[in-house]
Amino acid sequence: MAAATNGTNGVHNGVNGSAHAVSRPLTPGIYAPIPTFFLPGSEDLDLEALSAHIVRTANAGVLPLLAGSMGEGIHLTHSERVTLIKTARKALDSAGLTRIPIVAGTGTGSTRETVELCREAAEAGADYAIVIASGYFAGVLAGSKKALKAFWSEVAEKSPIPVIIYNYPGASGGIDLDSDLITELAQECPNLAGVKLTCGNVGKLTRIAATVSDPSFASLYPRKNPNAPFLVLGGFIDFLLPSSYANAHGAITGLANVAPYSSVKLFQLSEAVHKDPSLLPEAQRLQAIVGRADFTIAKASISGTKALMEKLYGYGGVPRKPLPPIEPEAFEALWAHPHVQDIVRVERELSGKIAS
Repeated sequence: MAAATNGTNGVHNGVNGSAHAVSRPLTPGIYAPIPTFFLPGSEDLDLEALSAHIVRTANAGVLPLLAGSMGEGIHLTHSERVTLIKTARKALDSAGLTRIPIVAGTGTGSTRETVELCREAAEAGADYAIVIASGYFAGVLAGSKKALKAFWSEVAEKSPIPVIIYNYPGASGGIDLDSDLITELAQECPNLAGVKLTCGNVGKLTRIAATVSDPSFASLYPRKNPNAPFLVLGGFIDFLLPSSYANAHGAITGLANVAPYSSVKLFQLSEAVHKDPSLLPEAQRLQAIVGRADFTIAKASISGTKALMEKLYGYGGVPRKPLPPIEPEAFEALWAHPHVQDIVRVERELSGKIAS
């Protein structure tokens, strides 16, 4: 079994299992947790929709994350996760986007199976893994710093690809890593490549970024893969501009599935304003539109996001059961909401400018 083990991040092409040396660094920016699309009736994977969406978002500058929460990773088998990764890699390569990295969700119940999924993801063509702690035994784990630290330490040590910590209390039984623990993991585990903070705790983000974004961190705590620095990423995009001032590195946001150009533009403005303060009013204006849309659409969850994609792009569908689809009346209210209409208007403006 070949895997990504060297400093240049040699990876598989995800199609026929042969390895090739393509460097796909983990960079600051906007990442989208890509939904998993299902065929009506059978709930089989809709790989045509996945391929179209991966290329659509990548062309807007958004980087893909497969089999995360939005991707219903908990509803997928091992073989389905592998199929998603291979399909995404093939779609990106066929579109000439060979240098776009793939992040894959590999968190599951036990440490053993999580490591197994990391290996399978690497073999399928994933460049990075993102790992959440299972909440099934949260009553034991949430209060045990030692157990939580051991989980990510072992996974990072045994994974053939760099690992991102996924901190999402709402999906892990309330397990919420504090800034001290995340910082310790970053310092002690050279194969950890970042953290996604879906806890929405801006203070936590600021404290972690203060350590890992300090110029001394890279020399004191070098990464196993120099192309995979430790990134601090928000789990929402509604605080992207202020997080940029705290030296964080972007966001992994479901909104980027609905409004990829708007999300990327906000990131670009948030970075550019450091050199050109005259851009701050425009960055603040767009942050307000994006932040309101993020909050409103996130409340509609996976089913609402998929329904919006169906309306806008012609694909999206419904979640895999037992998750229910959004009720028609609720979707009509979501679509008509001024926050949604504002982001749709901005997205059409930005995508039209780039297309022209």
